[in-house]
Amino acid sequence: MAEPRAPRSGGPRPRPRPRPRRSGPVGGETSPPESLVARIDAARPGVPPPDTVPSGFPSLDRMLGGGFRRQDLVVLAGDIGSGKSALALAMALRASRLGHPTVYFSGEMGEERLRERTLAIEGKAAIDDLRQGRLDEATRAAIGAAALSQRDLPLRFVPLPEGSPDELEAALQAVPRPRLAIVDYLQLVPPPSPAPGRAAARQEERAALATRALKALAVRRDVALLLVAQLPHHRPDRPDPRPTLADLGARGAVKQHADLVLGLYREEMYRPGHGIEGAAELIVLKNRNGPTGFADLYFHRRWLRFEDLLDRE
Repeated sequence: MAEPRAPRSGGPRPRPRPRPRRSGPVGGETSPPESLVARIDAARPGVPPPDTVPSGFPSLDRMLGGGFRRQDLVVLAGDIGSGKSALALAMALRASRLGHPTVYFSGEMGEERLRERTLAIEGKAAIDDLRQGRLDEATRAAIGAAALSQRDLPLRFVPLPEGSPDELEAALQAVPRPRLAIVDYLQLVPPPSPAPGRAAARQEERAALATRALKALAVRRDVALLLVAQLPHHRPDRPDPRPTLADLGARGAVKQHADLVLGLYREEMYRPGHGIEGAAELIVLKNRNGPTGFADLYFHRRWLRFEDLLDRE
């Protein structure tokens, strides 16, 4: 027969205290700051971080810690005829050759014209010679080799949409996992649609609105966005005609919202006979993530081809 249970002593048992709730991740998850520290610990000297998209010009990439950063708005500005579109196209080619899917939006040229330029750049041929078939045997072989090597590049050319930046984003979404988007050029980018009853914006305000919209697009789509821009406030007759941030205009929106601003300067445009013919400076006018400075380039005008003076090919 079972013995009777002894009566409880000391009254009712105390309830266990509830454990304090953790405000951070649960279940072994890593917090955002911890993930960032882990990424920093995994970095290796000389190896670009995973969010980096190289420009393909070694002197510039070294200055920028490996290249452009995804989610950054990069502005490439220059005077009319300085070669800024040719330089942007060269960066598109070089980045795609390094395996970074690239989209080039052009408001001035169609895909065939852009492809023609890429062949001229890499085949070292003049556009007129290409169009008229005036190619010697060596140049023809170089053009053929360039065409073959470009066939499978992750590089797509898209007309710049005439509507709002939303159309540009839709076109970007159609490309699988892009890392670099190039927009040529700012003054052709339509601003966001105005609110009902609001008058259409003037050119300066349009550029300011478009700049803000493109910066937001770079963050949303996690791409490095390279924006080619003119210099509406540039004065070529001033003592030093090198581009400045003030030359960008757009009510200061470009220099405010851009993470990186590059100014292209060719002395021969303003002082013929001085300096080295073809020499170009790519000036880092603003760098939100690092130092400013400049990279020395050389422009083969006949071929629309830029080369890095310190890393000649």
